Amino acid sequence: MIDTLQIHGYSVYEIDKFILYFLDMPVKGWYSMTEALPSERFPFFDTLRHFSTKTMRVKVYAGENRIEITKRLANDLHLDPQKLLAHYQKISKYTEGDIFSGFYPMSRKADEKAVIEALFAMSKIKLVTFTQRYCDSIPNELELKFLLIIASIIQKETNDPKEMPLVSSVIQNRLDKGMKLQMDGTLNYGKYSHKAVTSTRIKQDKSYYNTYKYGGIPPAPLCAMSIEALESALKPSKTDYLYFMLNKKGKHDFSSSYKTHLKNIKAFRAKPKPKPKPKPKPKPKLIPIADKDIDLSIEQPILFENLML
Repeated sequence: MIDTLQIHGYSVYEIDKFILYFLDMPVKGWYSMTEALPSERFPFFDTLRHFSTKTMRVKVYAGENRIEITKRLANDLHLDPQKLLAHYQKISKYTEGDIFSGFYPMSRKADEKAVIEALFAMSKIKLVTFTQRYCDSIPNELELKFLLIIASIIQKETNDPKEMPLVSSVIQNRLDKGMKLQMDGTLNYGKYSHKAVTSTRIKQDKSYYNTYKYGGIPPAPLCAMSIEALESALKPSKTDYLYFMLNKKGKHDFSSSYKTHLKNIKAFRAKPKPKPKPKPKPKPKLIPIADKDIDLSIEQPILFENLML
């Protein structure tokens, strides 16, 4: 709380920590500081907890880039997308991947600057919590960037948490063997975020995001990612897989040999066999009864009168 007040321009001193010890601390959340608050220290902190504001949940989707995120936020919170993007770019460390996917509580009164700063702050808490829980030691800046890049590639290749550790194993195995990643997901950066990767694009893209041309990993994260993708980047499955291919069920088939991989590609591209035409239904048999035709294929009560034999 002390740090938050200082960030927003409020003078806070050591004695304030002592004062707060005897007061009911404001709960975690959003507070409006636009209304007049008492200037005296004790009344100021005692009154602050009564200025909480209404919030709503906003969602950041895994795989989105900064432009998509800020446009969605602008729509949900009725804010200016260009101002949101400008504030994002001002404090962004990696251009993409600074904000994790998920739901975030957001004040309905927050302006563009407050929204972006809050998203970055809450994402930082997620990252710190993750590293404390899963990492043996706190990763340095280079290690953290490497982890985020791998996680963003995984996120681009699959949204299935069960497949993520397997995709991660393919990335790790190929890097260990000095193989190029050759993954379409790395070419889904920036303005190409959701565009299909064609053979022409692979030939023409000269950026270091093109892992068909260049070895190693892309220069920066590609998108917002889930914590599941980050965990998979840190802890890949132990496999000998070097390839994976989408199948017709929307999942991926993993393989350790190129020969099997080619079979999986062929199976995916194969045209489905035409379904056999259904056999025509037999026409119902009709017999004459009292100058009337009765359909014997339909169960119905029949009154036989003056039956002509």
